[in-house]
Amino acid sequence: MNDQANSVDQRFEAAAPATLASWNRQDTTWMLGLFGTAIGAGTLFLPINAGLGGFWPLLVLALLAFPMTFFAHRGLTRFVLSGRDGADITEVVEEHFGIKAGALITLLYFFAIFPILLIYSVALTNTVGSFMEHQLHIMPPPRAVLSLVLILGLLAVVRCGEQVIVKAMSLMVYPFIVALLFLAVFLIPHWNGGILSTASTLPEPSAFLHTLWLAIPVMVFSFNHSPIISAFAVDQKRRYGAHAEERSSQILSRAHLLMVAMVLFFVFSCVLTLSPAQLAEAKAQNLSILSYLANHFSNPTIAFAAPLIAFVAIAKSFLGHYIGASEGLKGLIVKSGRRPGAKALDRMTAAFMLVVCWIVATLNPSILGMIETLGGPIIAAILFLMPMYAIRKVPAMARYRGQASNVFVTLVGLVAITALVYSLSA
Repeated sequence: MNDQANSVDQRFEAAAPATLASWNRQDTTWMLGLFGTAIGAGTLFLPINAGLGGFWPLLVLALLAFPMTFFAHRGLTRFVLSGRDGADITEVVEEHFGIKAGALITLLYFFAIFPILLIYSVALTNTVGSFMEHQLHIMPPPRAVLSLVLILGLLAVVRCGEQVIVKAMSLMVYPFIVALLFLAVFLIPHWNGGILSTASTLPEPSAFLHTLWLAIPVMVFSFNHSPIISAFAVDQKRRYGAHAEERSSQILSRAHLLMVAMVLFFVFSCVLTLSPAQLAEAKAQNLSILSYLANHFSNPTIAFAAPLIAFVAIAKSFLGHYIGASEGLKGLIVKSGRRPGAKALDRMTAAFMLVVCWIVATLNPSILGMIETLGGPIIAAILFLMPMYAIRKVPAMARYRGQASNVFVTLVGLVAITALVYSLSA
């Protein structure tokens, strides 16, 4: 276990002991890395999913977006920080709840995140292949070759270490922010009221609550970046020691303000442009909002830019989710009784990820959406409920008891899980 903890330390750049006196470049890098993990391909479907319920549910979701995102991820960060130095989330669970619970949570953590990594592998291959064929007018290579090249390219970044991943993601965030802003501003002259047509009449309370109930998971997982929280907390504890919780909260709050402001501006710009019927049409066609807008306006600029934006969104989300998936897989290997060295563990993990992601991306199965939905309740339980349970039961987290935000996070977690289970059974 010490080898694993040491390997985490070695991945991060050596730095002088940090203080809270001033915001530094590393804090900005992490802020953008968190943004990059959360804001990905799902953002491009959010205007459709969130806008279909009408104006009033969307307004409530917009008001809840920041507290839902911030308090939940702060709770998970505090949970990881409550463990011993260098311990990741799987080790902290074992430390607080025992070996059996640690093994169970590690297994669930891996199977909640890994399917999303597979989905991004498929989406990345589809996006690049479509871009080569329709925009560049060249025949893409065989799917097996294209997917292998793309995944190897991303894993080359991964092999440079977690700190390089975070830096790469933070760099990729800039063009994505610019692209979202460009699209949102581009649509302003085309605003025609759109979703405001549903604002004139208040919905029935029962219908309103039902719509809100089913829409909350959409908002929760559109801003989810739990896969990178463990690595984030470990690095903050290494850098700031006793002040890690305070600095982590500052970084999280700024990252969440940025992502909520950016995404909601984009969402409202889209839903003020398109009518509820058009949003329903986009959902029926299984298109992202970018693809639908490109067809709606017959605009060559959007048609060319859309796949590029999608590529950046998917690539950076892939990198962020890889951190969480690899952490879970390493935890499973260690808990199975095998104790390979840090370098051997990295190689085994990378090889497994490469082979499985490549096979799935080549086969292009249609069941991946189901797998992602099945992983949803697990993510909600780990992100919302486990840290709140730990606050009540673990002495190391006793100082966080009695806060109103704990009740709020628990309620949102229960709502998200029950809505997801209901959606699966419907």
